[in-house]
Amino acid sequence: MTSEDLVKQVSIKEPISRRGFLKGAAALSIASSVSAVAQGSNRSARSGRTLAYVGCYTGAVGDGSNGKGIYLFEMDQQTGALTLLKLAATTASPSWLSLHPSGRYLYAANEVTNFNGTNGSVSAYAVDRVSGDLRFLNTVSSEGGGPAYLSTDADGKYVFVANYVGGSVAVFPILPGGSLARASNVQHDSGSVGSTTPTNAAPGSFAWSGHDAPHAHMIQADPNNRFVLHTDLGQDRIYVHRFDQSNGKLTPAATPFISLPTGDGPRHLAFHPNSRWLYSIQEEASTLTFFHYDPSTGSLASQQTISTLPPGFTGTSFASGVKVSADGRFLYAANRLHDTIAIFSIENDGRLKPLGEVSTMGDYPSQFNIDPSGKFLYACNRKSDVITSFSMSHDTGLLTFTGQYTPVGSASCIVFLA
Repeated sequence: MTSEDLVKQVSIKEPISRRGFLKGAAALSIASSVSAVAQGSNRSARSGRTLAYVGCYTGAVGDGSNGKGIYLFEMDQQTGALTLLKLAATTASPSWLSLHPSGRYLYAANEVTNFNGTNGSVSAYAVDRVSGDLRFLNTVSSEGGGPAYLSTDADGKYVFVANYVGGSVAVFPILPGGSLARASNVQHDSGSVGSTTPTNAAPGSFAWSGHDAPHAHMIQADPNNRFVLHTDLGQDRIYVHRFDQSNGKLTPAATPFISLPTGDGPRHLAFHPNSRWLYSIQEEASTLTFFHYDPSTGSLASQQTISTLPPGFTGTSFASGVKVSADGRFLYAANRLHDTIAIFSIENDGRLKPLGEVSTMGDYPSQFNIDPSGKFLYACNRKSDVITSFSMSHDTGLLTFTGQYTPVGSASCIVFLA
């Protein structure tokens, strides 16, 4: 049976609850790739390899959490094909991964709520840059439930974590050797939450989740490593913090947060390579907002809001990830339920112009990423247990499906080690 046959068996859609573990899709058996694992494990190391790590939701097969941990793949630089090498680490729901700037360490957000009480956790691994093997270093509390995102600062001294369930963000010093110390700073989002009805959702939308409490969803340092920004989906806010690299502390910027339309649900952010343009994707509204960013103060000024969905779309969809191409000419946004990657050109003034969209050829793309060469885009279709790949046109920004389906149970995140 081919991977395409397997995908066809599990691609039937049904209504989805946004944050709970998704039900209905049967697991694609990793056992079916045993031969690929054996072949990959015995390959001799060679230079010029591109390796990829995939984080998954874990749990009972069939409940929407069909992965086993962190998987290691090798990417064919010519075709974009992914070959499974091994299950590199067994850990609970590593739904988000981040590599250290040196490529020597990998950090995983374990999106659980039962670590040392009601917290999630963060796991650290040493990376063998030749084989891609992971060596477990340590696990610490994320200082809040359900960590949904993590990132490292530009100097590789700290890890930032956003706890979705806990409504908090935390900063963790990176110790010599790559392991994590206990949090040097924890910030709890407080204040009112937004409407359960998004302001800018498409006609006929029933998107309403995430506005019962504060829900920190993403956190990252700005390109100059001076400020740290994080989104709170429940509060419809983007927070801006001054970042003290000497002690790992966050303090409010002059303008501590900016509010988006109530109920729209800011989820993820992407900086333009010029460091002065910022794009925010709103989950419940399925919109993108373009901001002017002042790197001297951390302030944000909204310039444009545009839908990630095609003209005339009606019904419910939940936007997820957003990426800007390395050359700064194009922006990509993922739509779950509509199951597409929307494509935009970035005009000379930073504003977005829609170019169209392409089906992810799977169900519920939780995240997508672009490989280091900029030639391929990979969509993690969580509900259909498959990663699909697309070739990218440098000239037009458009995407073309490669025809390749890579089975991975409840894939949530893919990162590349070049």
